[in-house]
This record gives sequence, C-alpha cells and structure tokens, in this order.
Amino acid sequence: MPTATRTPPAPHRRPHYAPHRPPPPAPPRRPPRRRRAHPRARARGGRGRHVDGPHGPERLRQGPLQLQLRREPGRPCRGRDDRRQPGRKPLTLTVYAADGFTTDTGALDLLPAARTSVGVGAWVRTDATRITVDPGRTVTVPFTVTVPRGATPGDYVGGLLTSLKQPDDAEGINVDRRLGIRIKLRVSGALRPALAVEDAHVSYDGTADPFAKGSATLTYTIHNTGNAAVAARQAARLSGPFGWFAARVRAPEDTPELLPGERWKVTVPVTGVTPSFAVKARITLTPLLTDASGSTSPLAPVTATTHAPAIPWVLLVLLLVLTAATVTALRLRRDRARREESRVRAAVAKELEALSAHPRP
Repeated sequence: MPTATRTPPAPHRRPHYAPHRPPPPAPPRRPPRRRRAHPRARARGGRGRHVDGPHGPERLRQGPLQLQLRREPGRPCRGRDDRRQPGRKPLTLTVYAADGFTTDTGALDLLPAARTSVGVGAWVRTDATRITVDPGRTVTVPFTVTVPRGATPGDYVGGLLTSLKQPDDAEGINVDRRLGIRIKLRVSGALRPALAVEDAHVSYDGTADPFAKGSATLTYTIHNTGNAAVAARQAARLSGPFGWFAARVRAPEDTPELLPGERWKVTVPVTGVTPSFAVKARITLTPLLTDASGSTSPLAPVTATTHAPAIPWVLLVLLLVLTAATVTALRLRRDRARREESRVRAAVAKELEALSAHPRP
C-alpha cells in the first residue's frame, strides 16, 4: 500500500528593507557673475552690440554680425568692433566701410573698396584704415557713424569691413578675404514704404496637339519706390476673356528685403493655359515691413495687369484645312452635277434632232 509523504511548510521569511539613506546635500549655488560695464560697449563676434550717442548708450537689435539703430541727422554715434587673430602669423588688415546692396541671389553684399559709397559707407569713420593683429591677440577698431544734416529719411544698409588680400599662386589671382558687420540705419523722418510692378509681360506657348492646353510665362520687375526696406509677398492669376478658363498659378516665393531704389526680376512659369485667343495676367504684391523689434507687418497690396494673345494656331490650321477640303469637295460635286446635267441635255437635244430629221410616217 502506497504511503503519502507530507512536506513540511516553508519557514516564514521576513521582508528585507534597505536602510534609508538621505540624499547628499546639494552644492551651494554661486551667485551669477557680474560683468564689468564698459563706458562704450564693444561689439564682439556678432553677439549683439551697444553704441554710445551724445545722450547715453542706445540699445541695438541683437543678431549675428549686425547693428541696427535709428539716428537723427547730425547726431554722431560711436561704437567698437573687435578682431581676433587665431593664427600664428601677424595679419595686416585694411579697414573700410561700404554701402550694401542685394545680389541676384537675394543675399546682402557690400561694395568693394574701389567703389564710392554714398550712404552708410560714407557716414562711417574709423580711427585707422589699416590694423595689424598679432597671433592670439584682439584689436579693437573704434568707429563713428554720423548722419549728415539734410539726409533723406528712410532705411540705409552698409557695413564695416576688414579686408585681407592674398595671392593665389595656383589660380594666378589675388583673393580678397573680407569679414565685417552689417549696419542697418534708419534715418528719422517720415517713412513711406512703397512697391511698384514694372515691365509686366506674359507670353503664351502652344503645343502640337490641337486639343491640348499650352503654357505661359509671366515676367515682371518689382521696384522699391519708397524709402524703407521691404519684402514682397507675391500672387499671380491667369485667365481668359471675362475671367473664364482660369489657370492654376503657383505663388512665387517672397522676395528678399529690397532696399530703397532696388529692383527684383521675377519669372513665373504657368502650365495648363487654355488657348482662348486672349489671356489676362493679374499680379498682386503685398509689401512686408519689418520694424526695429523684428516683427513683420503686411501693408496694402499693389496690383498690376497685362494681356497677351493666346491663339490656338494648330487648331486654326486644322480647321482651315478641314474648311478648304469641305469647300473643294462641294465644288467638285457641283461641277460633276453640272457636267452630268450638260451631258443629259446634249443627249436629249441629239435625240430630238434625230426625230425631227426622220419623222415617222
């Protein structure tokens, strides 16, 4: 007979608790380090700048390699620009100021030293035109911005540059390496931002398929006729007579900020244009004005229109060929009918003549 074995119960184990350890004390916080103020704050590495006017320091908009300020004619403004030499040889740099302009790619560039400046480049003066920077040293370049009395109110852009010309033996040319800060100046007075559309033109290009839609090319020039630097938000619309047969136009990108007097050429390709014998293009520009705080505000839009013929030449040629073929076929049919009628008449006349010559008894 099988016997049952009884397993004794497992002994009761008490749960294990880790001893409580308080967290280590936090290190004492150091008070923030205060930088010593300079009577004329310096512009270092493009981290924002301060300049001094005759009535105390004026705070400028902080941005990479940029100074932005408002000035009244006749009030000087002083500032500093630092240049550091990380290399192992001393460098001799040429220091000069120049006016700015917008390139064809939309970037801001500065005039070369050989070109004459009439704005910021003529109003900025430095204490030295050439500086020598020793290895591991920093040279401070003081400069003064003085807007002449009678200057036209509005926006001006330029910069303060250091130039290093080095020969390139491989290319056989001299390379001009320039480094500078951008200076955006707004002369106090009435600000009149304005844009105009000039030289608007649209051309239609058809296809070999007489029943297919063609394409069009819209070109125009944006002219900043005001005294403020503004960008433009663009929109265009193409349609046929009475607004019919509207084509879908992809909105062009916003233009870069255009300085007063500058022009920007725009080309807009359009597909899916119905050849409705006439096409109308409508251009709408919304000026975008940026204030000193960096916020952008849209202004009243500006519109312009232009017209061009959109004739379906292939379809017209096809219709002309079909019309000519139809007219030719009708004429041939009519001539054939006339000839048949003449033949029948001639045969009848001949029979009548024969009957008259040989009358029946």
